[in-house]
Amino acid sequence: MPLPRAFYLRRPTALARDLLGCVVVSRRGGAETAGRIVETEAYLGPEDGASHAAFRPGSHALIYGDGGHAYVFMAYGVHLCLNAVAGAAGTPGCVLIRALEPLRGVAVMARRRGAAPGAVRVASGPGNLTRALGVTLRDNGLDLTRGPLTIEPPGAPRGGRIGVGPRIGITRAVQRPLRFWIVGNPFVSGSTSRRRASGTPG
Repeated sequence: MPLPRAFYLRRPTALARDLLGCVVVSRRGGAETAGRIVETEAYLGPEDGASHAAFRPGSHALIYGDGGHAYVFMAYGVHLCLNAVAGAAGTPGCVLIRALEPLRGVAVMARRRGAAPGAVRVASGPGNLTRALGVTLRDNGLDLTRGPLTIEPPGAPRGGRIGVGPRIGITRAVQRPLRFWIVGNPFVSGSTSRRRASGTPG
């Protein structure tokens, strides 16, 4: 069963941590693909210079809406990013899903990416992730609690500690420690050598 609406109705930082280990499921074109979330980034309200609520006010009303919806946008005119809207309506924030550990439909993911059939890191990095899942701009605003794109609870304990460090691939508010990942997981998209780890095993 997909995560309920109540799961998303909190601050982006808490949601970004707790989405680690959860499973994104995409059903389209007669195929189902799924992957475990291993890396996320939190984006806050206008106080966060990297958030669309800060530098694109009014043009991204979706992140001011009710939590539990997909926010899909094109970054730098190059690749799509999949976010989960956080918090109650009127409180802006979202969580970027940066990397997945593929679980089901890996061959389909590789084909969508144009990767070799045996490739495994097909959903590491925001753009790779959306291509592997078949996510398009038409998915912007989808309800993540039902429909063709959902997020489900972990099927097993998360395992590993949670790493915390600065977000990557941005030019604003670069030092905020709002990126989270499962320490030691080989599917995490970016380098973690200079980041710190915190928390307890999941």
